Amino acid sequence: MAHAVSPLAPKTAPAMPAIEGLRIATGAAGIKYKGRTDVLLMVCDRPASVAGVFTRSRCPSAPVDFCRANLSGGTLRALVVNSGNANAFTGAKGRAATEETARGAAEAVGCTPGEVFLASTGVIGEPLDASKISALLPELASAAAPAGWAEAASAIMTTDTYPKVATRSVEIGGVTVTINGIAKGAGMIAPDMATMLSFVATDADIAAPALQALLSRAVEPSFNSVTVDSDTSTSDTLILFATGAAEARGAPAIADAGDERLTAFRAALSDLLLDLARQVARDGEGARKEIQVTVEGAESDSSAKRIALSIANSPLVKTAVAGEDANWGRVVMAVGKSGEPADRDRLSIWFGDVRVAHAGARDPNYSEDAASAAMRESVIPVRVDLGLGQGRWTVYTCDLTKEYVAINGDYRS
Repeated sequence: MAHAVSPLAPKTAPAMPAIEGLRIATGAAGIKYKGRTDVLLMVCDRPASVAGVFTRSRCPSAPVDFCRANLSGGTLRALVVNSGNANAFTGAKGRAATEETARGAAEAVGCTPGEVFLASTGVIGEPLDASKISALLPELASAAAPAGWAEAASAIMTTDTYPKVATRSVEIGGVTVTINGIAKGAGMIAPDMATMLSFVATDADIAAPALQALLSRAVEPSFNSVTVDSDTSTSDTLILFATGAAEARGAPAIADAGDERLTAFRAALSDLLLDLARQVARDGEGARKEIQVTVEGAESDSSAKRIALSIANSPLVKTAVAGEDANWGRVVMAVGKSGEPADRDRLSIWFGDVRVAHAGARDPNYSEDAASAAMRESVIPVRVDLGLGQGRWTVYTCDLTKEYVAINGDYRS
């Protein structure tokens, strides 16, 4: 079932440069969708260093288990992603499907199954016919080319209304390197140490342990700070890999995540991940508004984050935003139920630039017209000051509309 493009979609997409040492191909296996691509293959010309974070769900998909096992090897030659079927809660058949897909990719690319990484997204509980994927892989491996990032992002979409891409360029040791990323996700979005599906590549030469440290740190204020509906997927997968091809242009080999030469790269990676995460929130199923929840004055950053998530995940807050109702009482409710330290009589709340509550009561200068005007914007900043300490965190979400119910009411139909 196709859905109209989100009104919050970017007006333009960035031009995605090629990543040296990486080739891309997409194909149509007909797993669920007709008339569109649903398989993505990324091929590295030489072993790339790899890092990853995955769902903390106790019911992970078969591809998540497969990737976790391969991550200790530290190298990636091929990435295979399919949409239309999550290969989750599929038992022995699911494990067999990952093995068949990995063998097919290894043969097509010329590597071992231990250098193949997999991800699947779509319906949970339906067996995946891996033969549809493996039959495509030799052709895709032959056709793979340096371009194709937009096509890659489209191939992994499910209920997404637009492909999500981002790119950054920075210098390491005086040599320009590129970071490209794609993501998918619109529902079942409340990542826990990962994202729905996201794949990020760079031509920098960074060793796997350093890459892992960079990724684990950057994921917290980005993908782990976005929510659509409070539901953590069984398939959340974020993979970052470095081809090392920039070494031939004089880029230094980096082994330590704390290397000062990575300062710009570290910032660019964090910025790119936040860009992708916000695109996911802005494409939340049925979304019409982005909500940016910032909690400050908390006893700690972690406390601020938990309170911000309590607000961002509240159906009452999200429906108030959908109805353009400046109902700060629902924010007070969400702060109070979070279980974190809070003092009612120190609480201040803003919608946009309008302070609606102060010192535990309605702001004495409250203006209904000003508050209503703030709620009519497409981006709604909600700021809460607890007045207790220096802790601060921002979480990104979207409103909750009737269309969310409609989309999820017939997801398997």
